[in-house]
Parts: sequence; C-alpha cells; structure tokens
Amino acid sequence: MVEQTKNDKKQEPGPASPPAIVEVRHLTKRFGKKVVLDDISLFIAKGRTTVVIGPSGCGKTVLIKHMLVLLRPSEGEVHFEDRRIDDLSEAELSRVRTRFGYLFQEGALFDSMTVAENISFPIRQHYKVKDWRAIEDVVKSKLAMVGLDGFQNSYPANLSGGQRKRVALARAIALNPEVILYDEPTTGLDPIRSDIINELVLKLERELGVTSVVVTHDMKSAYKVGDRIIMLHNGKVIADGDADYIRNHPHPIVQQFINGQVSEDDLAVLRMAGAASAAQFLPRDFDS
Repeated sequence: MVEQTKNDKKQEPGPASPPAIVEVRHLTKRFGKKVVLDDISLFIAKGRTTVVIGPSGCGKTVLIKHMLVLLRPSEGEVHFEDRRIDDLSEAELSRVRTRFGYLFQEGALFDSMTVAENISFPIRQHYKVKDWRAIEDVVKSKLAMVGLDGFQNSYPANLSGGQRKRVALARAIALNPEVILYDEPTTGLDPIRSDIINELVLKLERELGVTSVVVTHDMKSAYKVGDRIIMLHNGKVIADGDADYIRNHPHPIVQQFINGQVSEDDLAVLRMAGAASAAQFLPRDFDS
C-alpha cells in the first residue's frame, strides 16, 4: 500500500486561503541577549495542519508557546481570531486557552492520577463540575477517539510510551479545542507507534475540524500530516510551503535538514585528527 501525504499548494495569505485562526506579527523573543525568534510574521490557517520543522534550538517550541501565550513576546503581537491576545491578563488568557489543546513533548501526565483523572483535570480546572456522570462520558469518548477506552483506571506508569502519548492527546482534546498544538508528538516512539500518532492527528483534523500546529524533527511525519510545512533556522522562517515545495527547496540548509546530512563544516571538525589526553586514566591505574 502506497503511503499518501498531504498535497497542497504553497500557502500564502490571500482571498483563496482559509481564514487565519492564529497569527503572529513581527514576533521577536529574546532570552537575555540571545535572540530565539527574530521578527517572524506568519498566520495559521483554520482547519489545516501546519508543521514546524528545524534543527534543535531554532525556536520551534518557543514559537508555539507564544501562540498560546505561555511565553510573551519581547516584541511583536499574537492574535487569535483577529483579537490580540499577548497583552491580555492571565484571567483573560485563561478563557482563551480553553480553546487550545497542547500535547507536551513528554506527555506531562500526572503520575499520581489515573488516566481518567488526568483527562478530566482540565475540565475540573476550568469548570464547576455538577454532573460527574457526564464527566465520565466525556472521558470515555475522548479515550475512544484515541483507541484507549477501557484504560480509565490505569496509571501512566503502567502504560507504554505510545499509550501515554495517546492519553495525553485525549487530555488535550478534553475541552473540545479549536486549535491543537503538538510538541514533538512522535519523539521516543518506534515507527509503528509514531504512525499511530500521525493517524490520530489526521483523524482529529478530519472528524473534529480542528486546526493543528505540529512541531517535529520527523520528516516522514511532517510529510504525512502537513498541509503546510514551515522551516525555522536561526530564529527566522527560511522555507514555507507544501511537502513537494519543501522536498525541492533550493536552500542548502533545508536540504541538509530534510535529508539528515551533516554539513561539510561539521564534517571537517569531526574528521580532525586528535590524540587522547595525557591525563586520561586507564583501568590499570586503579589496580591496588
């Protein structure tokens, strides 16, 4: 069976594009003197899956945390449905954040809570629960969406890595969000479990109509789920388009990343001859 990938034209803002649900305008983020994001402007199309790729430390996770205003810009603005949100108070942001789901890289489940308690946690945090039977039904339906109904009374420590990711995803959709932010959803998973996560990303877009933003190093995953792929490098967007556009992008840094190639400069350093330090100890040096 031939694996299908998303096929779409390079996305540019315009009348033919879906409306933007999230937009960052001239976003700059500094940590001390280090510039992590450098004057980035982009929009996230409603109902589509946007994938953000790039080398470690390029600002991918920092970017999606700004979309939820878990971090605030050093400069620039963040908008959600045409409303600026980066300048809101935490109380105002709390209401906005109920419209987002966030899948953390390591899942971030509470080990002391059961699966059901983990999934109901955001509901209990944001709403006064009066009908606990209704909450049980919500938990059951969310677990069914990720193929884990029946695991309600299990604890995270008793689950596999892939199952924990799926429970974390069930928790991320507990409040029926309009936008789901995925931070390295396939990290640490084998190829089969990774593809289960990919299929769930596609399923949630298809069945719930959610907008998805996926941060990943996994190019197979990026090609499969992404309507649009954005590459960051040194805090800037250097490529932005569909899978075919990215595969054929002429920028050498893009090609090195998507093909997993070490640069010539890095190879030269790795191939430099070197000698063991004279201070290095051998096992026999510790013999009595």
